[in-house]
Amino acid sequence: MNIKVVCPHCAKVNKIPKKESYAKANCGYCKNSLLDSKPIEVDKSDLLHVLVNSEIPVVVDFWAPWCGPCRMMAPAFEEAALSIPLQAQFLKVNTEEYQDLGALYGIQSIPTMLIFKGTKEIDRVSGAMSANQIVGWVKQYT
Repeated sequence: MNIKVVCPHCAKVNKIPKKESYAKANCGYCKNSLLDSKPIEVDKSDLLHVLVNSEIPVVVDFWAPWCGPCRMMAPAFEEAALSIPLQAQFLKVNTEEYQDLGALYGIQSIPTMLIFKGTKEIDRVSGAMSANQIVGWVKQYT
């Protein structure tokens, strides 16, 4: 069985075999590793592109540069993203820069993380979390 994932480097859609874990997986277009799963900063069109084209859960961190808890959680969010490559895709939305996205998803406090399957929100959590807490939360949906 194949799943569709969006390359974190070139944003092209790749079909890859669904596995528990991956030793190697490169983009068929730009040849960069799909395992380099650092969170990607997105705008509205990038977010929609990933939500529509990804068949793995998409985790979106809504944050702002002036938010202390957001800045404190950023390394944990990145660590969580890197620890479960191709099980979920991690995105970041700067609510200061993209206030329309914060409003669209009803973000009332930050940091708030949403998990999507396709374009449907399936869960959300507000407040800073450790990398292990984030991974545990996300794995419920993988």
